[in-house]
Amino acid sequence: MPMLATVRPAPRSLALVALLLLLPGAPVRAESGEAPTPPYALRFDWTRDGLLTGIPAVLWITSETLFKDDLAPAHCRWCDRASDGRDTLNRLDRWGRGLAGDTPDARRRADTWSNAVGFAGVPLAMFGLKYAVGASGPDSGARFAQDATIMLESAMLGSVFNQAVKFAAGRERPFVHVLPDADKRLTAHPNDNNLSFYSGHTQLAFSLVVSAGTVAALRGDAHQAWLWGIGLPLATSVGLLRMAADKHYLTDVVTGAVLGSAFGAAVPLLLHGRTDDTTPSTPPRLSLSVGPRDVGLSGSF
Repeated sequence: MPMLATVRPAPRSLALVALLLLLPGAPVRAESGEAPTPPYALRFDWTRDGLLTGIPAVLWITSETLFKDDLAPAHCRWCDRASDGRDTLNRLDRWGRGLAGDTPDARRRADTWSNAVGFAGVPLAMFGLKYAVGASGPDSGARFAQDATIMLESAMLGSVFNQAVKFAAGRERPFVHVLPDADKRLTAHPNDNNLSFYSGHTQLAFSLVVSAGTVAALRGDAHQAWLWGIGLPLATSVGLLRMAADKHYLTDVVTGAVLGSAFGAAVPLLLHGRTDDTTPSTPPRLSLSVGPRDVGLSGSF
């Protein structure tokens, strides 16, 4: 019987075969073993989040511009006065009123600056900084559109909640509190006299700052510290200016900062967490076993 000749592959051939065997396996290991890298994808749906942003925005704007005369209390419910007219303002707010401007001109300037910083300065700074810190990588424009919507969503949900609390609480503003009763209806905007609690300007500023920082943290943006370092002092200045304008008490401003921060953190964390699965897990399994006398259900989750 003839013997087959032994084939001895050359070392170069063995190396080539080994390389071909290794190449197909490399991408599989990388795909299954490597964790996703920033920027991370977040849960987002344009229909859902558009409605969660648009509906509160419409409610807030219309309640402020069209229905305020009907919704705002004509007389204070929270007047900081006893039934005999005695001033019962708490010590903390009495102390905080020391920040109010000494003259009408000073209070008007503070009011103007609080509007400029609260409604223009803070939003422009936060949206601009958020775009800057998240501009790296592919699809940065689409990510920014989502992030800006999440920030607006947080701010609008917080603002419509703030408006409802204002109308329900009916707290008299500080500058109205010190006026004689006959002069209280002679203010520039009488329908705004009893909407002191809590500060909407401060709520809006902190919700934008904290939502921008929270979204940047979820995305894994490298320079997110700029958002906190610039945004928090800006938002704080809004609250101080509202007190300097004699439009809000200290407790109004602190409540606005706390609840604005709560909305700014809760909306991104609860509705827009990361979609990347960074921890490998075993898919749940469920099995049914049937015997002569029993039925068993087992599984792993």
